[in-house]
Amino acid sequence: MKSVRGILFFLLIPFISLAQDAKYFDSLNRALQNTTNDTIKMDIYRNMGFYQQDGKVDSALSYHEKQLAFAKKLNLKLYEADAYEQIAYVKSWEGDLSGSLKFYYEALKIAGDPKCAENGWGYSNFSYSKSPEDARLTIIGMIHFELSGLYNSLQLYKTVRFHMNEAFKIGEKLQNLKILTLTARDLGILFANNNQPDSAFKYYQMALLFNQKSPYTKNLGPLYTNIGRYYETQRQYDSTKEYFKKSINVSILNNQLNNITDTYFEFGKLYLITNQLDTALYYTLKAVALAQSIPSEFLVSSGYTQLSSIYEQQKNTALALNYLKKGKSIKDSLNDGLISKITQFQNIDFEEQLQLKKIVDEQSSFQNKLMIIGLIAIILIFILLAIFQFRNSRQKQKANTVLEKTLTNLKSTQTQLIQSEKMASLGELTAGIAHEIQNPLNFVNNFSEVNTELLEELKTEADKGNLEEVKAIADYIISNEQKINHHGKRADAIVKGMLQHSRTTSGIKEPADINKLADEYLRLAYHGLRAKDKSFNATMKTDFDKSLGNINVIPQDIGRVILNLITNAFYVVDEKKKSGVENYEPTVSISTSHSPLPWRGVGGEVLIKVTDNGNGIPQKVLDKIFQPFFTTKPTGQGTGLGLSLSYDIVKAHGGELKVETKEGEGSTFIIHLPI
Repeated sequence: MKSVRGILFFLLIPFISLAQDAKYFDSLNRALQNTTNDTIKMDIYRNMGFYQQDGKVDSALSYHEKQLAFAKKLNLKLYEADAYEQIAYVKSWEGDLSGSLKFYYEALKIAGDPKCAENGWGYSNFSYSKSPEDARLTIIGMIHFELSGLYNSLQLYKTVRFHMNEAFKIGEKLQNLKILTLTARDLGILFANNNQPDSAFKYYQMALLFNQKSPYTKNLGPLYTNIGRYYETQRQYDSTKEYFKKSINVSILNNQLNNITDTYFEFGKLYLITNQLDTALYYTLKAVALAQSIPSEFLVSSGYTQLSSIYEQQKNTALALNYLKKGKSIKDSLNDGLISKITQFQNIDFEEQLQLKKIVDEQSSFQNKLMIIGLIAIILIFILLAIFQFRNSRQKQKANTVLEKTLTNLKSTQTQLIQSEKMASLGELTAGIAHEIQNPLNFVNNFSEVNTELLEELKTEADKGNLEEVKAIADYIISNEQKINHHGKRADAIVKGMLQHSRTTSGIKEPADINKLADEYLRLAYHGLRAKDKSFNATMKTDFDKSLGNINVIPQDIGRVILNLITNAFYVVDEKKKSGVENYEPTVSISTSHSPLPWRGVGGEVLIKVTDNGNGIPQKVLDKIFQPFFTTKPTGQGTGLGLSLSYDIVKAHGGELKVETKEGEGSTFIIHLPI
């Protein structure tokens, strides 16, 4: 009885939500009545349409049509394109596939013109950014994503993948987490429909990762439902229920009645599979009621078919047959209409493709005319230049001679500076290694002296004939010899490491432990600076991802990059300490992590972060820090080549070197290496 009451309460949640929706729409209507500003009215109608899109599609269509009227009146092209896109989305839910396609192409034509973003307002409504170009590209990305869904309903999978890839490329370019979330989710659905559940789950997890970093929440409900379906295929029914419940809770908050209905059907199916027929009936009846209120004939048909299966299991043959007939009748009606819709759809698709080609051809023709005019202008310029060329040839010859001399001197200076930077780096490395090697050498010397004394004592005890004492002293000597051997090998390993790091790089990548490399160069950089300045001190912190394993890199080159970044970090925190800042603790930290972004590499990318709490980098010089010979250090203390060389090394590995900084608080240099 307790579980039945719980189910009944769970099923009443949408009605509670509808009461909350009434308050929300009351507030929007009051705002609408209290403003005379057409721009605000347009935005309110847009929000009303959004809130009804996945619930009452007829209301949503009305609101977006009003949005379109105001957008045209205000000549806000981005909002006009957006309105066409939303109308197309709603029409696809209504089953008007040809009408949907027509409006999508209308939106694509407007958004495809870069000039459409010139007269705009509220760009952040589209892309969580203030950039007009980002807003325009976001609309195009969403159109491609929604077109993939439209073509998927007709099982035209080649076209589905084209639009999905276009959407994904735009999402990647803008780092738009909404588009990336949606495309990753639907790629998962494609794999699930192709009976590849493991691949589907991989993309669902990727969608969750994107969504966690995104302010966009409407995708979570359908995403949770599909994750629940995955666990159902694995017969992990507790996880299935958990994700279905999550889906319904999120969908209620976003008024996504379609997904609530779909998830109720999934609950009914789950309890039917587990032979809990009464519970299966509760959920399925609730789903059918919601489907009828939307309305969605497809969902109603699916519900009737599922009810038929439940009643059949309950041995209620009459009801089973009745609902089977109802479901089949609606499905046959939908299939009959689908043929004519597909024909209309294909005709419109062909016409719109021709229209788009015509626009592209016209643009190409205009560009060709501009190119011809440009070529004529260039020819005239070359004629004028030829006239002056003869008169100035002698002066240019003299100038070239001076320039060649200057370039020769510059190359010589550059070579000297690069060598100076390498020697400085090698000096710091050598100082660090010298400090590291001193410890095992001290152990070797100390144990050697102790053994000398013990051998003298051994001789004395032997002369006395005290064999027990002789054996004890011999044991001590053997133990000390083992320690000498151990620390000798440690010194040998450090020397070999020094030779390895100082040798010329082969340019061949090999597996390397990034964590070990980072830790080693952190210690070497610290001891190198301590060797030069005994007053130097700083807190060192590490946070290494132990799951990284070995990564294919050129170890010597990446080691130089890490050493340079850490040395710079120690320098800036030491300078801040010397400036007399109160209660300041110089701190340098290094961390490693793995990012599974698939477009960076086959296995994602490794991130190596070097962070300091120094004074940060001024914004006015931030764009210059990776340029050769640019340095913020005083004259004589830096060549300005360290970061430039580091940048080139990382780029040669197919990666990126980036910086995040805040004046007065510190900086973080991030090495991105593809796996």
